[in-house]
Amino acid sequence: MTKSATKEGTRRYAQRFAARAASGHFREAQRMLLSSLGLGTYLGQPDKMTDEAYTAAVVAAAESGINLFDSAINYRFQRSERSIGAALEQLAAKGFSREELVLATKGGYLTPDGSMPADANEYFFREYIQPGIFTAKDLAAGSHCMAPKFLKDQLGRSLKNLRVECLDVYYLHNPETQLSEIAKPEFLDRLRTAFEFLESAVAAGEIRYYGVATWNGFRRDPRAEDAMQLADIAQTAQEIAGGMHHFRFVQLPFNLGMPEALTLGNQILRERGRTLVELAGDLDITVIASASLLQGQLARNLPEVVAEAFGLENAAERALQFARSAPGITAALVGMSRVEHVKANARMVNVAPATVEDFGKLFARGESA
Repeated sequence: MTKSATKEGTRRYAQRFAARAASGHFREAQRMLLSSLGLGTYLGQPDKMTDEAYTAAVVAAAESGINLFDSAINYRFQRSERSIGAALEQLAAKGFSREELVLATKGGYLTPDGSMPADANEYFFREYIQPGIFTAKDLAAGSHCMAPKFLKDQLGRSLKNLRVECLDVYYLHNPETQLSEIAKPEFLDRLRTAFEFLESAVAAGEIRYYGVATWNGFRRDPRAEDAMQLADIAQTAQEIAGGMHHFRFVQLPFNLGMPEALTLGNQILRERGRTLVELAGDLDITVIASASLLQGQLARNLPEVVAEAFGLENAAERALQFARSAPGITAALVGMSRVEHVKANARMVNVAPATVEDFGKLFARGESA
């Protein structure tokens, strides 16, 4: 049987921390228990020192009550995925099974392998165009591709990098990039062929669920060129696989500086504007927050109302509390490239998420400030 995160495995993981994890730290989503914080692997140099630091950080996170790990094939030229793969082997030796850990990665951007080649164009021509994996017309913005052959190739590389048989979540990475060059009807056609491949990858046991990881797509005014409508995307999955489709995850930036998922009614359904988290909840789609600390910018100088609403010891903890506690957000990702980052952020494992009342006070205080 293909190894992936399971309900039983993730529950067993949560039970390891029953004595110290606060109530509400683990949340059920898509028949798994996810920690309210996840480790992201975006930043850092593509070098051996950073590789080893990330590997140690992933191990420390799993030992601290964090079981969600997020990457992308282009992060650090595939090295972030490989750092997680090395950590998984170390964790297996420490008694953590694959079924306890939730792994997510992304595909869509062209990436070199390990380091920047002397001639990037020659590398991509030889590696991808010559073998027929994609054609020039499949590319958008010179760097983004959703063609099924390309996704199949990238998924295979990610599985090898991560040293696993199956991924729990596979995201199309910033698909709105395509909208800089193609019209929305063609975009939805390309999305459809990508989803058809991803459903076949589920059937083959290579992924459990798929989704879209976005930057701007779900935070824009609906009339913007690169705006995406979750209802249209979910309808595409529904047309392919019916109610049993596996399009079940959305990732987008959500933090104190970028709260649109919770506050902006830009998702139109039956001529009514709704927020992304509202609509996702109705569609049984799990929302994962990225950029919870906005690459460190929210770890200092927050408004006093945030401290009044959440308490806690410092700005970073308050920013994480906001992101992971918002109604409709299942988990908040934060980049942790070193063990000391993990130790600081894992303090939140022992802290109960903020209540809806706390959130209400934050917005009320913010409006009256």
